[in-house]
Amino acid sequence: MIRTHFIWPSTAALVAGLLVIACGKSRNAAPSETATASDSSVTVTDAQRGQILTAAVEEQPFSPFVTTTGTINFNGEKSTQVLSSISGPVVRLLVDLGDSVTPGRPLATVSSPDFAAAVAGYRKADAMWRNAERIATRDEKLFANDALARSELDQAKSDLAAAAADRDAGIQQLYALGVDSASVEAIREGRAAPGTQSAIRAPIAGVIVERLITPGQLLQAGATPTFTIADLSSVWVIGSVFEGDIGLVRVGSLAMITLMNAAADSFPGRVNYVGAEVDPASKATLVRIVVPNRGGALRGNMLVRVEIRGTRARRGIVIPVSAVLRDNDNLPFVYLDVGKNRFNRRRIALGGRTGNQYEVLGGLRAGELVVTQGALYVNEVASQ
Repeated sequence: MIRTHFIWPSTAALVAGLLVIACGKSRNAAPSETATASDSSVTVTDAQRGQILTAAVEEQPFSPFVTTTGTINFNGEKSTQVLSSISGPVVRLLVDLGDSVTPGRPLATVSSPDFAAAVAGYRKADAMWRNAERIATRDEKLFANDALARSELDQAKSDLAAAAADRDAGIQQLYALGVDSASVEAIREGRAAPGTQSAIRAPIAGVIVERLITPGQLLQAGATPTFTIADLSSVWVIGSVFEGDIGLVRVGSLAMITLMNAAADSFPGRVNYVGAEVDPASKATLVRIVVPNRGGALRGNMLVRVEIRGTRARRGIVIPVSAVLRDNDNLPFVYLDVGKNRFNRRRIALGGRTGNQYEVLGGLRAGELVVTQGALYVNEVASQ
């Protein structure tokens, strides 16, 4: 994971700087809150000064950002793996990857002995119900004529209720096997069954993102995964936040997801889960962000940049990103306006990035004038 929350000078650079200072031969100073020494200075002409903008450094309240990387997953609350409801070989696949489906749409047909058994079971239950209904009707007439005991009539009604329940269960079994309504109606009316094939049907609306079966493959009811369907209108971004930053993240925190491509499109999201434990290997906590998938640009397993806005504001010194330059060792520095067209170079220590600003942890004091626009120009003049 990329973690840019704190950027400090290397230990070697600090030690070397201290040794040189001790000898009284260096103008380099380690960044600190009270640092006044400059790495170098440059003087510009009046014409050059007109291309440079400065601003006074001051403490102000800000909401820090936590920066990390994340991976795109399908929204687990809007996706599902479809298990086969019937046993038998796959006859035909009816959908392909990327197809949009609605609830109940057939995904594949399966030739299954379960279908024949279910039809036979329903017809037996229907015959039992018809016989129980005939007996109950007869016993009601006999009881009305005082030719039958109440207990026998009650038993007939109980048998009829049990037979009706068995018949209804038989119908539900047919639907569970993927038999369509027209075929079920034909079976209920006593017409010929439409064969021994049943269908695997979509349980939710979405897109086919995974196909796990092929024609001829033998399926086991309730155990064989067949397809994965996902609603791609939103996705989950899974990231990890280190211990020093996790206190800034809460459920409901705003986040910005940025693609790692040339376009660098960004997508707003919101944290909906913060892990309850720290990974023992990485010492980071899992964070999950729900992101609306505008235009379907976010795809499963993509790597993205994540910025989560901290929930607790704090005070500190922040400067524009445009003010910060980096030396050959990738260490940050700025130029300070010290008057009379002269600018001093100053090493600083950065914290996290907050939008278009960096938090400054050391190297600047309130009231100092920092070059906010034209820092690169000043650096070019200094190098001449």
